[in-house]
Amino acid sequence: MTLDSSPVPAAEAVVWREKTLGENLARAGVSRRSFLAFCSRMAAVFAVGAPVAGWAGSASGATPTAEEIASALEKVTKPVVVWLQLQECTGCSESLLRAGGTTVEDVVLKLLSVDYLELLMAASGDAANKALEDANASDHVLVVNGSVPTKNGAFCVIGGESAETVLRKSAENATAVLAVGACAVWGSVQASKPNPTGAVGVEEIITDKPVLNVAGCPPIGEVIVAAITYILANGDLPETDSEGRPTFAYGQRIHDTCPRRAHFDAGQFVKTFDDEGAKQGWCLYDVGCKGPSTFSPCPVVQWNLGTSWPIGSGHPCIGCTEKDFFDTFTPFYTELPDVELPGVEATANKVGLGLLGVAAGGVAIHSAATGVRRWQGNRKDAGDAPLVAFGDTDKVWLPTPQGRPGLGGRHQAPDETTEEQS
Repeated sequence: MTLDSSPVPAAEAVVWREKTLGENLARAGVSRRSFLAFCSRMAAVFAVGAPVAGWAGSASGATPTAEEIASALEKVTKPVVVWLQLQECTGCSESLLRAGGTTVEDVVLKLLSVDYLELLMAASGDAANKALEDANASDHVLVVNGSVPTKNGAFCVIGGESAETVLRKSAENATAVLAVGACAVWGSVQASKPNPTGAVGVEEIITDKPVLNVAGCPPIGEVIVAAITYILANGDLPETDSEGRPTFAYGQRIHDTCPRRAHFDAGQFVKTFDDEGAKQGWCLYDVGCKGPSTFSPCPVVQWNLGTSWPIGSGHPCIGCTEKDFFDTFTPFYTELPDVELPGVEATANKVGLGLLGVAAGGVAIHSAATGVRRWQGNRKDAGDAPLVAFGDTDKVWLPTPQGRPGLGGRHQAPDETTEEQS
C-alpha cells in the first residue's frame, strides 16, 4: 500500500525485502516476544469453539499453540490481499484496525500486503483503479465488507462499475474469499424488509468457490484476523458450520459462556434497564437478549483487548451473528415472537441452524436440563411481572412446551392480568 497518491504499481505497494513473513518482521524490528504475543491472541480465538482440525504443522492435530501458529506464519511468503467495501458502514474495517491492540502497521502493513483497501489507501481515482486491476490479475485473498445490491447497479458504484461487477472480477483469481460482517454475509440492514436495493450476501453472487463467512455487526477484530491467519498459514479455509462460519469462533452459543447465566438459572431477570436487577447484573433475557440463540465468541474474546462487550456493558445481545437478525430478532427489546419450539433433545447445532424460534428453543432446552423449578417461586411476586423495556412493543409470551416439567410457567401468559400488566 502506498502512502501517497502517485500511481505506484500494486506489486510495489508494500516492499517485502526478504522472502518470508518471519524474515520481514525481524527486519522491521518486530521482536519474537511481540510476535508470539500476537500468536497467543490468535491461539485464544482458535480455542473458543470447536477444535481446529487440520492445522498445518500441529503436533496434536487439534487447536494449534502459539508456537505452532508462529512457526506456520513465519514461512508465509508475500500474500496479496484485495479488500472491497461495498454497501457498508466501515464498522467491520474499524473493528479489524483495533484488533487485540495490534497497530495498523503491524496487522495491515506487515502481516498482510493489502494492495487495495479504500479506507486506508491514499491513492484515488485512476491510481486506485489501477491498484485494484493489478491486484486482481494475480492470485490473492479477497476480503469483502458490505452487501451487494442486485436491483440496480447504480445503488453502489466503484470506479464506474457496479458493486456486483467489481466483486465478480475480484473473485476470479481469488485463492480464498472472506465475507466479513453481517452485510457481506447475509445483507444485514440493507437486506431487511423491504430490501429496496435487493441487497444480498457475497455467497449469493460468488457460487463457484467457497466463501468463509465471518459474521457479526461488526465481527470482533481478533476473529477477523484469526480467520485470515488460518488461511495464510494453511492455504485453505477452516472448518465451517452450516452457515459457512468458522467453527473455531462460532461453535457455541453466547448463552453457554455468558457470565450472567447463573442469574438465568436462578430466575433473576432484568425487566427494565433502570431497575435493581439491571444494577445487579441480572440476566437480560426478558428485555430482549438473544444470547440463547446466537453463536459467537463475544463473552470470551470481547472487544478492545477484553475491555467489554454488549452484555458486559448491560445491553442485551441482538443476535448480530445470525442470519437475517434485523428481520427475525426485532423488536430487539422483547422476547422472540410466538414460535414452535424444538424438542428437548434438540442439539445446540440444530438450534443454531438459523431456524426461527431458536432462541426460545435454547431457553426451553436449558431450562429443562438445569431444572429451573426455582422460577415458580421467583415469579410469584407481583413486582416480578414482565414489563415493557424502554417503551418498546408489548411483551410477547412464548408457549409452554408440551410435557416439559420445571418451567414453572416461565413462557406462559399469566392466567390473571394484574394492574401493572394491563
